[in-house]
Amino acid sequence: MSNQQTVQTKGIYHGLPVYPSAVTGLTAIITGANGISGNYMLRVLAEAPERWTKIYCLSRRPPAIPDGLPAQAEHIALDFLKEPEEIAKVLKEKGVKADYVFFYSYVQVKPKEGGGLWSDAEEMCKVNSALLRNFCSALPLASITPKRIMLQTGAKNYGVHLGPSAIPQEESAPRVTLEPNFYYPQEDFLWSFCAEHGIDWNICMPAGILGAVPDAAMNLVFPLGVYATVQKHLGEKLEFPSDLQAWEANRCMSSSKMNGYMEEWAVLTEAAKNEKFNTMDGTTFTWGNHWPKLARNYGIDHELPSMDDSVYTVVKSKHDPPPRGFGPPATYRIRFRLVDWARQEKVQKAWAELTAKYGLVTGDLQDMDIDRIFGFTDGSLMGTPLDLTMNKARKMGWHGFVDSNDAIKEVLREFVNLKMLPPLLD
Repeated sequence: MSNQQTVQTKGIYHGLPVYPSAVTGLTAIITGANGISGNYMLRVLAEAPERWTKIYCLSRRPPAIPDGLPAQAEHIALDFLKEPEEIAKVLKEKGVKADYVFFYSYVQVKPKEGGGLWSDAEEMCKVNSALLRNFCSALPLASITPKRIMLQTGAKNYGVHLGPSAIPQEESAPRVTLEPNFYYPQEDFLWSFCAEHGIDWNICMPAGILGAVPDAAMNLVFPLGVYATVQKHLGEKLEFPSDLQAWEANRCMSSSKMNGYMEEWAVLTEAAKNEKFNTMDGTTFTWGNHWPKLARNYGIDHELPSMDDSVYTVVKSKHDPPPRGFGPPATYRIRFRLVDWARQEKVQKAWAELTAKYGLVTGDLQDMDIDRIFGFTDGSLMGTPLDLTMNKARKMGWHGFVDSNDAIKEVLREFVNLKMLPPLLD
């Protein structure tokens, strides 16, 4: 395809490409189809059954789709930590073919004691590199030669989890080598594999991903919904956990569905082959702009960041110099953390009451992995600027965008439909 200028709107998603009617009869593999990204990629492809006539969903568990698995989709249970020969045997038995591959498989390794979500960086590299290597190595053994493989990584490519990186974050930025990062060995393997087998590739890098799936771990939106509904139940305001800097910092978001639309565009666009792309909503987002909207969704009042310095705990990023390569580490001021809030007795009692009232399926808070579920949102609320520039994709003809505020509200509603959150006011 050449640069695509004809666009359309689908719900809250605008500027989406209109593909030529001749683009039909394609087959796709989606790995990690039960996760937050693969799930929405399946939904995106399923919207065009004439274009995508067969979709193979490869994951250990089947994807949870609200209306059931689409007619042209087939789930095949596979574990990519198995040997390539074992994976290939299943692919051959099932007659799998693929014009395009969308790779989302991911394992979150247990953090080191007292460390953050990605503190065991070496093990993260080992396990997640194995997922990609075993799957790709199985393809030639199963006589599958796709036209293109799309690998989704993320904003940690820029070291944003380690401290301040150069703003805006641009695809041509050098690697950050302060700590091991599994995105880099994955990239190196993909490039080598594709060159050896004559396959094109894309790498797409989203920011904080917005989506609703049954596994709430590392989900930015679910903890916000829990926090807001409990505060309403307790008759308390929606306090902001961080300071004015975090309130005003630009923090771009990446809706799962918008990511899917863009990643479909990437693999079907000839000019985009063998390119890395930032993948975000295409609009500006700050917590300060969103916080009153979140409060209104639940019919409660919100509080502005406190101007009293004494209420904050000061935390500094650990690397000096930070990922940008110069300047001081970042200084964050935190009023409270959601992981600590969620452990309060009154909060756990309130959630149990809400669970009983609305028949929620999430269970009690004390039974959840609070650090894993709420820690990811805590990190996003701390105030690290994140501005993934979309200049490169726009120059190639990508025009899609969604208001991240609308996307968060839509995801909250999807969690309600999954019986994981109580209803919104509006």
